[in-house]
Amino acid sequence: MQRFMLILFIASELCYYLLIAQTGIVEYFSSNLFLIAPLPIGGVIGSLLVSYINIENKNKIFIFLIIQLMMSFAYPNFNLITLFILGIAVGSLAPLIVNEIKKTSLIELGLALSISYVVGTFLFNYEVSNRGFIAIFLTIITLVTTLFLPNLQNKKELNTTSHSLLIMVLWVFLDSALFESLSRDTTISIWRDGFTMEIALFHIIGVFCALYFNIEKNQKELLILTLFALSYLFYFLREGFILAFIYPFVISYYNVVILQSIRKKDFKTITLYMIFIGWLASGGGLFVALSNLILFVPLTLLIAIIRVITKDYLPNKTKEIKYV
Repeated sequence: MQRFMLILFIASELCYYLLIAQTGIVEYFSSNLFLIAPLPIGGVIGSLLVSYINIENKNKIFIFLIIQLMMSFAYPNFNLITLFILGIAVGSLAPLIVNEIKKTSLIELGLALSISYVVGTFLFNYEVSNRGFIAIFLTIITLVTTLFLPNLQNKKELNTTSHSLLIMVLWVFLDSALFESLSRDTTISIWRDGFTMEIALFHIIGVFCALYFNIEKNQKELLILTLFALSYLFYFLREGFILAFIYPFVISYYNVVILQSIRKKDFKTITLYMIFIGWLASGGGLFVALSNLILFVPLTLLIAIIRVITKDYLPNKTKEIKYV
């Protein structure tokens, strides 16, 4: 029972972020950076402050979910103050959710992420101004499941590889820039062009490939960057059918890699990572999309790919140390 509730807890809050904070609010306010600015500002502040609140994590989760629920009743008619408060709630919950992911097994994490991606995909085309009941419903589910969360971490550790914060920020930036551009493009939109089943399927495949197929760190980074390069290529070529397979796969794949990489960090480190990954990188991608600068993103991708390829060939200075 507790394991099932843990899966629902993670999936429902991730769905809230995808459907409300990431897409619903941004689209409702017509991507006006000035109007939506209080949300990421509150998110950064919330992520910073949550580690300094000296109460049990379950109580923190419950408090911030109550705030999220109260703000959800106002959706979508937010003002600067209510957006800021919602940002604090969502920003505080993000590292708390990652901290709870430490308790999951491979299959539990896979199921939670798969549920969130599938639900998010099928509800993506739902009118953003009418998502208020979705926000309330998802928050209530998360609140209820909080009461049944397990206290102990799963004994079987996930096989993780630590990646640098810089490469993870780059992945989120690449994803955000493409997603925000793609969702606004009237000539190609994989979510509105009848590819819902394909997108949902390849989200699931991406999740479980990342969880169950272990490859070396550099190879994994190169794979993700290459898949992003292909996603951008087929976006520029307006090949929606192929994009509907590749792009959902890489989204799911790199997000699993990020979660695996940061799940062993201490809580304060997780909060800092979430600021850079969850807010600054995604905000940068949104800015690029709104400024029509996406044509310059492939140059960043090329530099990153070259850097990863050449990394293995750089001289390892540690090998030069001689022991007498």
